[in-house]
Amino acid sequence: MLTKIYIKNMVCPRCIASVKKDLEDLNYEVNDIKLGEVSIVGEVNIPLIKQRLEESGFELLEGKNTQITNSIKSIIVDLVHHHNGALKENLSQVLTRELNQEYSVLSNIFSSKEGLTIERYYILQRIEKVKELLEYNQLSLKEIAFDLGFSSVAHLSAQFKKETGLSPKQYKDLGMADRKPIHQIH
Repeated sequence: MLTKIYIKNMVCPRCIASVKKDLEDLNYEVNDIKLGEVSIVGEVNIPLIKQRLEESGFELLEGKNTQITNSIKSIIVDLVHHHNGALKENLSQVLTRELNQEYSVLSNIFSSKEGLTIERYYILQRIEKVKELLEYNQLSLKEIAFDLGFSSVAHLSAQFKKETGLSPKQYKDLGMADRKPIHQIH
């Protein structure tokens, strides 16, 4: 028997390793693990798992809409922060395929739980990634725009200014370091 649990604040490969270690320390066999989701072989003690995850800075998600919202966030974080290059298909198509639900349903659930649209959350994640890449100072604005799927440098710059009040150049010149942790963006 497999038990699937959903976990909040899993935002990077280190989080996956940490959660896997926590579960293995509790003598659970992890069948599959990805951002926000773990399949465990056998019976599970939910209160024990919940306590252990909270000690490590994670949160066990309960309730279907909460799980769906977290899955949407995990997919977006993975797309923005862990893949290079523009999406080969629309975000709505990716979410529909990955979560096997109509986009309108996903959008309604996400908006009601988070108070913002999926598209807005995606934009905010991309802007945080732009900030990160600007701080590294290794890529040109054109390369950043391409890597994050903006249609042009002008599009990236306009979106960045709308969200931060600064152009990318102003942000870089001022040495701004007001980035937010991935799981706190909303």
